[in-house]
Amino acid sequence: MRAGLKKAGLYHQIPATAWQQEWVVHSKSVGHGETAAAYLADYLFRVGISNSRIVKLENDEVTFWYTNRQTKRRVYVTLPVFTFIDRFLPHILPKGFVKVRYYGFLAPGNRQRLALARELLAADHRTVSQTTAEIEADCNRQLGQCPRCGGTLYLVEQLPPRARCPP
Repeated sequence: MRAGLKKAGLYHQIPATAWQQEWVVHSKSVGHGETAAAYLADYLFRVGISNSRIVKLENDEVTFWYTNRQTKRRVYVTLPVFTFIDRFLPHILPKGFVKVRYYGFLAPGNRQRLALARELLAADHRTVSQTTAEIEADCNRQLGQCPRCGGTLYLVEQLPPRARCPP
């Protein structure tokens, strides 16, 4: 795993303490994915709980039902209203976020444009349009020279481009 992270250039992003801790990883096959696909489809295209599953609202308590996966039977639960809200709120996305994007370059109909965008983003666009001599002629001064006092300029540090925030 460390070799894979080093190869991908991500090793330095892992805190050293993570390598000192013992981890137990449990993974098992879950079939061919039909169950996971059905679960995700329900989650992506519906809210956390529909009104039809809320049975009763009284005395600051909410009663609702869900289907137990093992027994395939309905289970009725009564919770204090604030506990119900605490469980429901994580299913609400922040303003501006969407579960599935149907528009723009991420829309299913724009797969070719998305592939082109990824290709262009991966390409090296740092091409020089002018030679140093042409730039110096345009500026009427040498590039390594201060425009104010004429002293020599030294490169102290080059800042990498800032990362964009997520939408």
